Amino acid sequence: MSTTTVETSAEVTGPGAAQARPSKVRRRGEHGPVASLASHGVLIVASLVALFPIAWLIFLSLGPDKDDYLHPGRIWHTMTFDNYSFVLQHTNFFDWLKSSLIVSLGTTVIGVLVAATTGYAVSRMRFPGYRKLMWVLLVTQMFPIAVLIVPMYQILSDLGLIDSYLGLILVYCSTAVPYSAWLLKGYFDTIPFEIDEAGRVDGLSPFGTFARLILPLARPGLAVAAFYNFITAFGEVAFASTFMLDDSKYTFAVGLQSFVSEHDAQRNLMAATAVLVAIPVSAFFYLVQKNLVTGLTAGGTKG
Repeated sequence: MSTTTVETSAEVTGPGAAQARPSKVRRRGEHGPVASLASHGVLIVASLVALFPIAWLIFLSLGPDKDDYLHPGRIWHTMTFDNYSFVLQHTNFFDWLKSSLIVSLGTTVIGVLVAATTGYAVSRMRFPGYRKLMWVLLVTQMFPIAVLIVPMYQILSDLGLIDSYLGLILVYCSTAVPYSAWLLKGYFDTIPFEIDEAGRVDGLSPFGTFARLILPLARPGLAVAAFYNFITAFGEVAFASTFMLDDSKYTFAVGLQSFVSEHDAQRNLMAATAVLVAIPVSAFFYLVQKNLVTGLTAGGTKG
């Protein structure tokens, strides 16, 4: 008896045979040319939308006449930096700068300190009413400024803090601390409890653990809270214009109003001042931007 062996696999090499071609496998996160082009187009458009108001403000600040915003085309032939020199030499620009920095930095330091201790206490400690405390802080954000001005004015008047930097700083802290406390409380929740326990084992007090172990790890959250407090105080108008009576103590936001009156509006000087106002904010952002990203707590329990 003979057996026949049948090969189950054969290679066909004829000219009409279809040869298998390896297909290109797209990696995860890799986009096709159309999707890549579309995403880049969207990003370019979004960048132009964000940068256009800034470029327009700088362009108007170079116009010599207050009505150049009505005829922007003629600015190209009459560009000048006279608006900047006038603002720096013939206005209270440097008084506004001093007041803005005092109020903004004071609000930042006091506000972040109070918000950090509040957020850490609610995140780590369990005391009667700790949940209600955070909700009370949130409710305070629901009241409009128009409702708060009158009672705050009465309180500051009784304390003798009208037309003072400290009074304005306390007012700004009352509006900035609730949001910052919520922000930092959420960030403290992401820091492992093992770090607190390790601090107690090493003999640190609760405040020592907070100051020496937790705060360094919470640097990104503190940077975001500091930036929020600074911007809130730097650009606020209603409280500053109500509680500050001396024009030498005006902040930038209030000082800009001096260029607009009932019958006149010096928009070229206002634009130049606005450009100069953006410089301190940009500098502050540059100092904290490296800590505005999260992730410094990664590996906090390793070692």
